[in-house]
Amino acid sequence: MQREAPASNTPASRELHPILYKGIVALALWLIASIWSLARSGYTDFLLVVVSGFIFFTVLVPTTLWWTRRRHQPGSGREEPFTSWLSRPFEMWQGRTSGVDAAVEILLPIAAVAFGMTALALVAHFAA
Repeated sequence: MQREAPASNTPASRELHPILYKGIVALALWLIASIWSLARSGYTDFLLVVVSGFIFFTVLVPTTLWWTRRRHQPGSGREEPFTSWLSRPFEMWQGRTSGVDAAVEILLPIAAVAFGMTALALVAHFAA
Protein backbone atom coordinates (compact mmCIF):
# COMPACT_ATOMS: atom_id res chain seq x y z
CA MET A 1 0.00 0.00 0.00
CA GLN A 2 1.43 3.31 -1.03
CA ARG A 3 1.35 6.18 1.39
CA GLU A 4 -0.09 9.43 0.11
CA ALA A 5 1.90 12.63 0.41
CA PRO A 6 0.30 15.35 2.52
CA ALA A 7 -1.81 17.78 0.56
CA SER A 8 0.19 20.80 -0.57
CA ASN A 9 -2.75 23.14 0.07
CA THR A 10 -2.72 22.39 3.80
CA PRO A 11 -1.47 25.52 5.56
CA ALA A 12 1.87 24.85 7.20
CA SER A 13 2.69 26.22 10.61
CA ARG A 14 5.81 28.37 10.87
CA GLU A 15 5.67 28.92 14.62
CA LEU A 16 6.15 26.52 17.48
CA HIS A 17 3.31 25.73 19.80
CA PRO A 18 3.66 27.16 23.35
CA ILE A 19 3.65 23.64 24.79
CA LEU A 20 6.95 22.96 23.04
CA TYR A 21 8.50 26.02 24.68
CA LYS A 22 7.21 24.85 28.05
CA GLY A 23 8.66 21.40 27.36
CA ILE A 24 12.07 22.89 26.57
CA VAL A 25 12.02 24.92 29.78
CA ALA A 26 10.93 21.90 31.84
CA LEU A 27 13.67 19.71 30.36
CA ALA A 28 16.27 22.43 30.95
CA LEU A 29 15.23 22.65 34.61
CA TRP A 30 15.41 18.86 34.84
CA LEU A 31 18.92 19.02 33.37
CA ILE A 32 20.02 21.63 35.90
CA ALA A 33 18.59 19.57 38.77
CA SER A 34 20.34 16.41 37.59
CA ILE A 35 23.63 18.29 37.16
CA TRP A 36 23.39 19.66 40.70
CA SER A 37 22.82 16.16 42.06
CA LEU A 38 26.45 15.46 41.12
CA ALA A 39 27.83 18.21 43.42
CA ARG A 40 30.47 16.91 45.83
CA SER A 41 33.06 19.58 46.75
CA GLY A 42 33.58 23.35 46.72
CA TYR A 43 35.33 23.45 43.34
CA THR A 44 32.59 21.44 41.73
CA ASP A 45 29.94 23.83 43.02
CA PHE A 46 31.59 26.79 41.28
CA LEU A 47 31.67 24.95 37.95
CA LEU A 48 28.07 23.84 38.38
CA VAL A 49 27.00 27.45 38.92
CA VAL A 50 28.72 28.41 35.65
CA VAL A 51 27.14 25.52 33.72
CA SER A 52 23.73 26.24 35.24
CA GLY A 53 24.08 29.88 34.22
CA PHE A 54 24.86 28.89 30.63
CA ILE A 55 21.85 26.59 30.50
CA PHE A 56 19.63 29.22 32.13
CA PHE A 57 20.56 31.96 29.66
CA THR A 58 20.43 29.59 26.69
CA VAL A 59 16.77 28.97 27.54
CA LEU A 60 15.98 32.49 28.80
CA VAL A 61 16.97 34.48 25.71
CA PRO A 62 14.88 32.57 23.10
CA THR A 63 11.95 32.28 25.51
CA THR A 64 12.00 36.02 26.21
CA LEU A 65 12.16 36.81 22.48
CA TRP A 66 9.24 34.46 21.80
CA TRP A 67 7.21 35.91 24.66
CA THR A 68 7.85 39.49 23.54
CA ARG A 69 6.93 38.69 19.94
CA ARG A 70 3.77 36.95 21.03
CA ARG A 71 2.68 39.85 23.25
CA HIS A 72 3.08 42.37 20.41
CA GLN A 73 1.51 40.26 17.69
CA PRO A 74 -2.00 41.34 16.68
CA GLY A 75 -4.73 38.74 17.13
CA SER A 76 -2.70 36.38 19.31
CA GLY A 77 -5.38 36.02 21.96
CA ARG A 78 -6.33 32.41 21.24
CA GLU A 79 -3.94 29.59 20.51
CA GLU A 80 -4.50 26.49 18.43
CA PRO A 81 -4.93 23.15 20.26
CA PHE A 82 -1.72 21.12 20.47
CA THR A 83 -3.22 18.06 18.76
CA SER A 84 -4.28 20.24 15.85
CA TRP A 85 -0.77 21.73 15.63
CA LEU A 86 0.74 18.24 15.60
CA SER A 87 -1.48 17.14 12.72
CA ARG A 88 -0.48 20.07 10.48
CA PRO A 89 2.72 20.29 8.48
CA PHE A 90 5.53 22.42 9.90
CA GLU A 91 7.60 24.67 7.65
CA MET A 92 11.35 24.64 8.27
CA TRP A 93 14.15 26.05 6.18
CA GLN A 94 14.85 22.55 4.84
CA GLY A 95 11.23 22.12 3.74
CA ARG A 96 8.02 20.77 5.20
CA THR A 97 7.77 18.05 7.80
CA SER A 98 4.94 16.79 9.94
CA GLY A 99 4.18 18.50 13.22
CA VAL A 100 4.92 15.32 15.17
CA ASP A 101 8.35 14.97 13.55
CA ALA A 102 9.12 18.63 14.22
CA ALA A 103 8.17 18.30 17.89
CA VAL A 104 10.33 15.20 18.30
CA GLU A 105 13.30 16.82 16.53
CA ILE A 106 13.02 19.88 18.75
CA LEU A 107 12.62 18.10 22.10
CA LEU A 108 14.88 15.09 21.51
CA PRO A 109 18.31 16.74 22.01
CA ILE A 110 17.51 18.42 25.34
CA ALA A 111 15.59 15.34 26.52
CA ALA A 112 18.51 13.04 25.70
CA VAL A 113 20.94 15.21 27.64
CA ALA A 114 18.58 15.61 30.62
CA PHE A 115 17.78 11.89 30.85
CA GLY A 116 21.41 10.93 30.27
CA MET A 117 22.59 13.24 33.04
CA THR A 118 19.92 11.80 35.33
CA ALA A 119 21.20 8.28 34.59
CA LEU A 120 24.77 9.42 35.28
CA ALA A 121 23.69 10.99 38.58
CA LEU A 122 21.92 7.78 39.61
CA VAL A 123 24.99 5.70 38.79
CA ALA A 124 27.22 8.10 40.74
CA HIS A 125 24.82 7.99 43.69
CA PHE A 126 24.64 4.20 43.87
CA ALA A 127 28.36 3.73 43.19
CA ALA A 128 29.36 6.00 46.10
